[in-house]
Amino acid sequence: MSNTFFTKSVARNIFFGGSVFFFLLFLVLTFDTTRKLPKSDHRENLTEEVARGKHIWEVNNCLGCHSLLGEGAYFAPELGNVYKRRGEAFIKVWMQAMPTGAPGRRQMPQFNLTDEQLDDLVAFLKWTSEIDTQGWPPNIEG
Repeated sequence: MSNTFFTKSVARNIFFGGSVFFFLLFLVLTFDTTRKLPKSDHRENLTEEVARGKHIWEVNNCLGCHSLLGEGAYFAPELGNVYKRRGEAFIKVWMQAMPTGAPGRRQMPQFNLTDEQLDDLVAFLKWTSEIDTQGWPPNIEG
């Protein structure tokens, strides 16, 4: 019994047809992305305070434990939306209270940040919370 349906010609047509389909899909997705990206750009809100907060974030290697918009370590919570979840006052008090000494819990180190540094870090976290992440992280607690 020979299978005459799947010939070299049919295989070639499937290959070329699939290639054309995925190339067109790539073009459509690229066009859609380039259309949406300018709407999600909020660099105009970038202030000196936010830049200093990002510097504090980097110097203290916060990504070593936390993730920010999905990037970083997953030892501690996602912080891309922490400003919306908890607010400015909570973030400052939390940072000043570390480590809590609660048994059985992961402990964040005390960074001994000044009030100005805390303000800058909060400004950075507020700025990141305003980024249109298109639904990421999938749950509110990160």
